[in-house]
Amino acid sequence: MATTRAPAVLVEGLHKRYGDKRAVDGLDLRVEHGEIVAVLGPNGAGKTTTVETLEGFRRADSGHVRVLGEDPARAGRAWRSRLGVVLQDNHDLAEVTVGEVVRHVAGFYPAPRDPDQVIDAVGLREKVSTRTRALSGGQRRRLDVALGVVGDPELLFLDEPTTGFDPQARHDFWDLVESVRAQGTTILLTTHYLEEAERLADRVVVVAHGHVVAEGAPADLGGRGARRARVRWTVDGVRHEEATDTPTALVARLAAQVGRPDGEVPGLQVLRPTLEDVYLGLIGGTGTDAHEEAAR
Repeated sequence: MATTRAPAVLVEGLHKRYGDKRAVDGLDLRVEHGEIVAVLGPNGAGKTTTVETLEGFRRADSGHVRVLGEDPARAGRAWRSRLGVVLQDNHDLAEVTVGEVVRHVAGFYPAPRDPDQVIDAVGLREKVSTRTRALSGGQRRRLDVALGVVGDPELLFLDEPTTGFDPQARHDFWDLVESVRAQGTTILLTTHYLEEAERLADRVVVVAHGHVVAEGAPADLGGRGARRARVRWTVDGVRHEEATDTPTALVARLAAQVGRPDGEVPGLQVLRPTLEDVYLGLIGGTGTDAHEEAAR
């Protein structure tokens, strides 16, 4: 009998409270093997609490959570060796050099990536002999990424991985993520950079107030209505705008009705929503709350 492989991550009805604050409120999430899934949401939406629960750093109050087939709250060392984690902040091992700490962490895994190749990939070759306490914020972030990928994990958690990167470093990191995924690694990414999610993710999950409000491929997020084009034009000094699924047809009609003798429509603009436009529409009114801040 054929069997269906369980997803890499399966979350059903996850709840987590801190006092009277609901950090996660009935969240559902599914990540298939080989996917890159980006989790987006405003500060306090529940992203970090969810990811830390999946990593085994926090216990859920209720709900079903399975990561690589196991409950993170009870999984052992063999399960952890299959994970890579890039945390938001990491300030340990300040007195060792970049090369020493990457090689040291590589030794925790049964089949790690080559530490020198990882150091090159995150752009720290010139800092290989520098103590980590002497690194800049952006350089320290690159080191965090190196420590997350050096174990060649089956599932990689990236929590705001490119914070502090300059644009070139961010693009270099995206190339690294894509090369890691090409080798079969599943990746769960949280990010505030919409272009990062659009570049990397197969699916985007938008979280607000502790639960998922939308999910889908970056090009489809929010559904057809959220992706409608807006056409603007001017007639006798009055600005007009219309949302439409068929902007070409609308422009042709306008050219026939209000176009000048040369066929041009005064003040014509055709605007298509970006992922950022869709995202802001989905979280509109959610703002930043204190759910997760209460836990810190």
